[in-house]
Amino acid sequence: MEKPFIIDAHLDLSMNAMQWNRDLTQPVKGIRQRELGMTDKPDRSNNMVSLPQMREGNVGFCFATLIARYAKPDHPLGGWNSPAQAWATVQGQLAWYQQMDREDEMWMVEDLESFDDFLGQWDHHGIGYLLSLEGADSIVSFDHLYLLYADGLRAIGPAHYGPGTYAHGTNSEGGIGDKGRELLAKMEDLEMALDVTHLCDTSFWEALKHFKGEVWASHSNCRSIVDHNRQFSDDQIKALIERDAVIGMPLDAWMMIPNWERGISSPDQKNVTLYDMVNHIDHICQIAGNTDHIGLGTDLDGGFGTEQSPHDLDTIADLQNIPSILTNRGYTEEDTLKFLNGNWTKKLRTVLQ
Repeated sequence: MEKPFIIDAHLDLSMNAMQWNRDLTQPVKGIRQRELGMTDKPDRSNNMVSLPQMREGNVGFCFATLIARYAKPDHPLGGWNSPAQAWATVQGQLAWYQQMDREDEMWMVEDLESFDDFLGQWDHHGIGYLLSLEGADSIVSFDHLYLLYADGLRAIGPAHYGPGTYAHGTNSEGGIGDKGRELLAKMEDLEMALDVTHLCDTSFWEALKHFKGEVWASHSNCRSIVDHNRQFSDDQIKALIERDAVIGMPLDAWMMIPNWERGISSPDQKNVTLYDMVNHIDHICQIAGNTDHIGLGTDLDGGFGTEQSPHDLDTIADLQNIPSILTNRGYTEEDTLKFLNGNWTKKLRTVLQ
């Protein structure tokens, strides 16, 4: 198989550019060199993603995030101290994407026509992307939602970590409440996609009940393999399959194998590889009875780097190792292409039309 086109359903590019101060137009090695000796982030000099390395690996399209968590004083993980600050942070991230568009480094897709235009000539232009909001806390009012939609936002994950304004996320428990239901209704009217990644169990089931539009999970693995509330139970996977969702596989080591100790375990010590990702793929396919609901959502450089990712990945370009791994595990070329791009392409067409 020639080097296939890859869609990655979750990359925090603007967070890396604006909060980590990384120039993603430069090669990964150059960014690593610049960060030598820096200790303000645990993944300094361990970065894996840049636009040149995405092109090298034919990772031609991604779901690119806006992310800024508002945290009340008792929030366990912290964040911005007001929704206004979270909104302003998101605006800075959006401005970076817009500048990348101007420099022909990236290409925002807002509708089916622009998606088809991109697919017809992507190798002559920048990395294509769909704009997604990870955690909705920065939506100060629904007027702000409409502003983001006008700027190209097409998908929202209502919560991130902890309790949020519109839903409860990872490591918290609770429902979506009146504000969450109203957000879902507005999203449905705008024909935006709901990303159920990070929703706690109660918020997950309530969101599926109240939202009738298109659903996906950009980056989540299987609870039966790694028992944590961040992962999907078999019942949740079945519900997503019933909604014709695609589930993107993240490559954060603690989500791939059991008994990972953050800050202590290492990929070499635990022998974490891309083969471990396939265990999660297999599990979803066994539940579904087909390969129609699997995709990539790597989350690479999502607050971690090579210190907490498969040791057979140096940069995002090494995602091109996946086809041979899937072949060795018995997947056909057709199945492999569904995983790398086909399932996400089909879902994007449904949302963008």
